[in-house]
Amino acid sequence: MADYDLFNGDADGLCALQQLRLSEPRDSTLITGVKRDIALLSRVAPAAGDRLTVLDISLDKNRADLRRVLEAGASVRWFDHHYAGEIPSHDRFEAHIDPRPDQGTSLLVNHALGGRFLEWALVGTFGDNFDTRARALASEVDLSARDTEALRELGILLNYNGYGAQVSDLHFPPDALFRRLEPYHDPREFIAADEAFGQLRAGYAQDMALAQALAPELASPTHCLLRLPSEPWARRVSGVLGNALAQQAPGRAHALLTVLDQGGYLVSVRAPLERPDGADALCRQFATGGGRKAAAGINALPESDYDRFVSAFHAAFT
Repeated sequence: MADYDLFNGDADGLCALQQLRLSEPRDSTLITGVKRDIALLSRVAPAAGDRLTVLDISLDKNRADLRRVLEAGASVRWFDHHYAGEIPSHDRFEAHIDPRPDQGTSLLVNHALGGRFLEWALVGTFGDNFDTRARALASEVDLSARDTEALRELGILLNYNGYGAQVSDLHFPPDALFRRLEPYHDPREFIAADEAFGQLRAGYAQDMALAQALAPELASPTHCLLRLPSEPWARRVSGVLGNALAQQAPGRAHALLTVLDQGGYLVSVRAPLERPDGADALCRQFATGGGRKAAAGINALPESDYDRFVSAFHAAFT
């Protein structure tokens, strides 16, 4: 029997897996990638009796491979908050899927484990830009303001590390970063002891300084659109910049379009925090789009679809 852990390479995926493996240690094969790399089940050819744990990736984008894996005799446990479509019923399939706008995968795992590793759940929740939800949970357990801010910063940095067109854009491959997190029951211990935290903090500060010098192509009280250059720093910063802009203007929708080397754009969309809905529906109008209600993206928007996207962006959040 073999174990496979398949997880999104962002903060929510990392922290969801961290909680599960602290609770249920396994010698598993890790399968992950950059944040947009979500067709992860296609990389697995399991045998009967193998166990797959899938975290923070859309079932809808992996439906055919899920069917294949179950037909091979493997069992699958799935935690996610993205659009799933119809959820199949199977005696070897356990689904914990909730697409509500303020529900992250780390929170779903936290609920399943009875809150045993809440600090890690908070890191993942902050990383996914659910600040209100995370702060409320932190106050319930009397976490100090200083510790709350430390967990928030770690969540942002882990999320920042997940963005890029390929793993070489990242400071750390997500599987290697998980192995660095894995020994620590408390994320504050990781912050204090592992030099990766300092490397991510320095990289984030440098990349955000470059991003904040950009002027938006479109700016109004309700919409903001930024075009980023085809540079590794721009690809790394696209997601966390969108989250930061959303926090600064919670009534405004944001779209960040990063120029791709092969032409077209990598798109990140953030719905207004005051109305966290519609981002996934907008992005699914385009061939490579998907995500969740509050935050979604398009992996490759052709230049010819730029005007159509701008019109759809306006319509989605009017």
